[in-house]
Amino acid sequence: MRWTLKPKPDEETVARIEQDLGVDKLVAKLLVQRGITSFEGAKSFFRPQLSDLHDPFLMTDMGLAIERIEKSIEREENILIYGDYDVDGTTAVALVSSYLLQIYPNVATYIPDRYLEGYGVSKKGIDYAGDNDIALIIALDCGVKAMAQVAYAKEKGIDFIICDHHRPGKELPDAIAVLDPKREDCNYPYDELCGCGIGFKLIQAIQQKQGRDFMELVPYLDLVATAIGADIVPVTGENRILAFYGLQVIRTNPRVGFRAIIMEAKKPVLTITDVVFIIAPRINAAGRMKHGINAVNLLIEKDAGTAEFMAAEIEAFNAERRGLDQLITDEALMMIADNKEEEGFTSVVYKDSWHKGVIGIVASRLTETYYRPTLVFTKSGNKLAASARSVKGFDVYNALEHCAEHIEQFGGHKYAAGLTLKEEQYAGFKTQFEKVVANSINPELLVPEVQVDIEINLQEVTPRLLRIIKQFGPFGPGNMRPIFLSEDLSDSGSARTVGKDGKHLKLDVKQFGSKIFPAIGFNLGSKLTMVKSKKYFSAVFSLDENQWNGKSQLQLKLRDIK
Repeated sequence: MRWTLKPKPDEETVARIEQDLGVDKLVAKLLVQRGITSFEGAKSFFRPQLSDLHDPFLMTDMGLAIERIEKSIEREENILIYGDYDVDGTTAVALVSSYLLQIYPNVATYIPDRYLEGYGVSKKGIDYAGDNDIALIIALDCGVKAMAQVAYAKEKGIDFIICDHHRPGKELPDAIAVLDPKREDCNYPYDELCGCGIGFKLIQAIQQKQGRDFMELVPYLDLVATAIGADIVPVTGENRILAFYGLQVIRTNPRVGFRAIIMEAKKPVLTITDVVFIIAPRINAAGRMKHGINAVNLLIEKDAGTAEFMAAEIEAFNAERRGLDQLITDEALMMIADNKEEEGFTSVVYKDSWHKGVIGIVASRLTETYYRPTLVFTKSGNKLAASARSVKGFDVYNALEHCAEHIEQFGGHKYAAGLTLKEEQYAGFKTQFEKVVANSINPELLVPEVQVDIEINLQEVTPRLLRIIKQFGPFGPGNMRPIFLSEDLSDSGSARTVGKDGKHLKLDVKQFGSKIFPAIGFNLGSKLTMVKSKKYFSAVFSLDENQWNGKSQLQLKLRDIK
């Protein structure tokens, strides 16, 4: 790992924050590093306010979207809420459909089949709308590049409202409204909303236009917080406010479907990390193993008994997904190991029998192992489909744009994308992708980086410091949990490996003049010999709370040791 120490914050600003807030210098430094340089800024950071959310009508085309929805209601037209099959898409469909059904009955939902239709707006979905006398489709978490599909719908007399957060192409579809803060002509103040977040802005606009109380929308924020965590968007600005209040809803009064998932998983959900590892995989499993509409149905279900039955079914999908994920990851790792002569700046693997529903997870696992831009391909109908994942600092979407001649269709973000191509295009694509990455990536990016906030002595680590840091949450991109560096550490003699195959390192660390702190290093089992050598070492770590047998203890969560 590369250890990169963040620039030291301005001392004058630190002193002012320290004085204004009455906090320790260490806390003041952490706040200034996060761009918090005033009492008001600190107040907004520690106590996010729903009143600080932006006016939804600042988003280009929002007025047109609301006008068209009102027209549908007035004419008693059928409306179809259409969304992608991942967590962001299914939560968005659940949010917008359940909100509209409170005020208007003629609302249906549609999630494309991952295997028969693929990502985004499909011709089959539009045919379904045509067959069911749908006059308006509201597309969520997809559609910003669906030029041909929107034109096809128009021929059938079906209008589109697109709510997307992906990067648009040079032209926009001919829809009634395209709500996407990443549009070049959109001056909305925050452009990092997820698809469900944009769905929330849509219902906020309807609520506002009708003169209804904003607080009626708070129960929907559990869906938005889940999408923010699952889609790995920055937890800054509006996303931080939405995640903060959404987590409160999940902790105190979650919707029936979430309560059933949490009961089935037998784990409490307290943080965004819990959302990412407990709720999100189960919602995703429905679309991966069976059909995304199962997730939507669970998320809008009001009867506890029915929700418990649905959650148990989804738990079974998730268990099946985990088994497949492990099997395919092992096969892909073996494939890469067997092709050492091909080793370059990328990992591109393909097997026609791999389950399309888990190739994204497998791509993430391979990226964690080899730390380079990665694509995992499988057969999808008469074409090949792939999931792409990248390393921090490298834009894989941009790299795919430079391989467009070898691709049928692609979409996504800087760090995650999906694509399809013809089988005969695979070899050319693989060669071109390697060439593009080799010519554009900084080799330094192929070494995992841990960004260190501040170097500290262990004497500065206290339960009070941990309590304050917990208030920095919700954590995520743009507001990561603080990472500290301490030097001249030693093991008190308890160092040992734990977990399957001794993958993890457990020890008690001390420093001159400090008390002993328990520490855990996940996937650092290989460092045991170094720690036991009686030599001093440095470590980068975050502060954590270890809950065991009803007791809570402060511990260091080690990221790396040198």
